[in-house]
Amino acid sequence: MNFDYSDKVKSLQKELTGFMDAHIYPNEGRFFAEIEANRSKGNAWVPTQIVEELKVKAHKAGLWNFFLPKSHRAPQGLSNLEYAPLCEIMGRVPFAAEVFNCSAPDTGNMETLERYASEAIKDEWLEPLLAGKIRSAFLMTEPEVASSDATNIQCRIERQGDHYVINGRKWWSSGAGDPRCAIYIVMGKTDPEAPRHSQQSMIVVPANTPGITVKRALSVFGYDDAPHGHMEVELKNVKVPVSNILLGEGRGFEIAQGRLGPGRIHHCMRSIGSAERALELMCHRLNSRVAFGKPISAQGVWHERIADARIMIEQARLLTLKAAYMMDTVGNKHAKTEIAMIKVVAPNIAGQIIDMAIQAHGAAGLSGDTPLAYAYAHQRTLRFADGPDEVHRNAIAKLELAKHALIKGEIEMPVTRGF
Repeated sequence: MNFDYSDKVKSLQKELTGFMDAHIYPNEGRFFAEIEANRSKGNAWVPTQIVEELKVKAHKAGLWNFFLPKSHRAPQGLSNLEYAPLCEIMGRVPFAAEVFNCSAPDTGNMETLERYASEAIKDEWLEPLLAGKIRSAFLMTEPEVASSDATNIQCRIERQGDHYVINGRKWWSSGAGDPRCAIYIVMGKTDPEAPRHSQQSMIVVPANTPGITVKRALSVFGYDDAPHGHMEVELKNVKVPVSNILLGEGRGFEIAQGRLGPGRIHHCMRSIGSAERALELMCHRLNSRVAFGKPISAQGVWHERIADARIMIEQARLLTLKAAYMMDTVGNKHAKTEIAMIKVVAPNIAGQIIDMAIQAHGAAGLSGDTPLAYAYAHQRTLRFADGPDEVHRNAIAKLELAKHALIKGEIEMPVTRGF
């Protein structure tokens, strides 16, 4: 395996880093100030002007839609291995990925539409998503069942003539409260009597369809994540054409396998960037503060923590690159062990390193004066997003045991979001 970055990737890294230095880092304060100003006016769910302005700049610079490989609709799309170092750079700032039209859940939804939707649906919904004109949401997790096992999903998708009628309640539907959100991809049950993994389907639902109610925004460790947010959504007798079903009835798990693999590794790539930035902030802080007569960086305990942080980042990056390489060369299905492993490793090491950085900053690390508290909350949520650690560890163990079984059986990658 050769993880050397190509000249093309090195050039894009340089361009992207330059854009971050010139436009993203200097505007972090403005981003959160705009959200707070909107919140004080009674509506935090208003897109920030700064992100919309920067999206125009990024599009003009050609820094756009890196995530979607092998699509004639996005010819600039990169392989997973090429995308990894760029995604890491974006992960250093919470809102950066959206500026380059590379943010979740839109990336996963766009990949789903590219792979599994009809040309008519692609023309209607994928094209404006690729252009950054609209946003989307993925409705899978439900409040009344353990969503770590996606077969528990109870939302019903029932055919009535030329339409499907949808009834159910979803939550942690990221982005569903954004006024730019124009389309949902909904996972629900079309046939409760079918085999366990053939009961579910996925369907495209325009967000303005009658019967949809966004009930509330869910907070994450006190953050509302506005203007994106994570919503609880009620679907009551929501009626959409039969043509909106993806691939056909009973193929929801098949689609989920294809969607969640890339989504998981994209989260991990960004987590590496978040950990790198936390380590940088920690080192700057330790070098600039004096306690007990000498710089804090001279205290031996911090040498050990800094070394541990660097080791963890390098290990996690290598595993991320290996998973990306395997996705590109042998496919998501054969990379399932590596995808599951990095999904456990990356958020955990990022959380540990951010925690060290918070400790180095003292009380300032707990406040909004640094990006650390927000980053910590986000990384902690990723240990649930796209499946909790326990589910991925279980899958890894089963795959390992299968190597040594007398009779080997295939083990599927878990279809789970955790929330």
